[in-house]
Amino acid sequence: MSKGSVLVTGGAGYIGSHAVLALLDAGWGVVVVDNLTTGFDWAVDSRATLVRANIEDDEAVRGAMREHQVVAVMHFAGSIIVPESVENPLKYYRNNTVASRALIESAVACGVKHFIFSSTAATYGTPDKVPVAEDDPKAPINPYGMSKLMTEIMLKDVAAAHPINYCALRYFNVAGADPQGRSGQSTAGATHLIKVAVEAATGKRQSVAVFGTDFTTPDGTGVRDYIHVSDLAAAHVHALDRLIEAPTENITMNAGYGHGYSVLEVLDAVDRVTNLQIERKMEGRRAGDPAELVSDNRRILATLPWRPQHDDLDQIVRDALAWERKLAERG
Repeated sequence: MSKGSVLVTGGAGYIGSHAVLALLDAGWGVVVVDNLTTGFDWAVDSRATLVRANIEDDEAVRGAMREHQVVAVMHFAGSIIVPESVENPLKYYRNNTVASRALIESAVACGVKHFIFSSTAATYGTPDKVPVAEDDPKAPINPYGMSKLMTEIMLKDVAAAHPINYCALRYFNVAGADPQGRSGQSTAGATHLIKVAVEAATGKRQSVAVFGTDFTTPDGTGVRDYIHVSDLAAAHVHALDRLIEAPTENITMNAGYGHGYSVLEVLDAVDRVTNLQIERKMEGRRAGDPAELVSDNRRILATLPWRPQHDDLDQIVRDALAWERKLAERG
């Protein structure tokens, strides 16, 4: 028997489609709202209902909330490419901040009690210390990070004024694919390192660019905290359970493993898993890239019963590679 319905925005995209799977597997009803600009209708599990709409479309969103008796929102929709946010900030403030405001207003209008927000480690900017904790300074260095931080602030203010509680999960570097092969990262032109590397391994790219070799890290390349997308999806379901158990509590938590790998270590793992040697092109640093970005994940471990099941770099690469091969078969 269904526990009720969760409205998932961006549920036809990479992380959203994995959250849909995790919710369905946990017995929730799911309605996805996605305009399919970057998502794919085939990525939405057949057990879910897909509403093709923008999240600012109040009529469509509120209609779905009422028809499906939605008790919670998981909000993944938005734009996520950091360099593009610098070139086109207004797009990011519209797609991430203004659209989120409309969605939150719809949730309040329809009496939705719980809201889980897909935030980002980009809210920290270039942290003074690593690992970075939730209460450390928030100083975004690009419009992407700022657009997400503004939504966190909106949620805090709305939760203080209305009977709704929220969880903001600040993601670190999300990678991998559903181990059962049901979903993965399908976006063309993706910029995530592991996705780019497995595209190179399957012949979709000639080489992989390494941006910056002179960072103050053991091998000179940037270090990041990579979290398997299925572990991240599971964290959302646990967060929803927590919001229901504690209806007056609002939580902001890092979603990461608490340790990092350098760009070269990731590429070595891809070489190891594929038994190939991917060509590496050494490039200069990208503006605004911190040397190291790793989560202090003690809060999420203390707050939720969530424990990573896929904290293994080679497994993350294997799952991403299996999905890349599946995409190649799709043509």
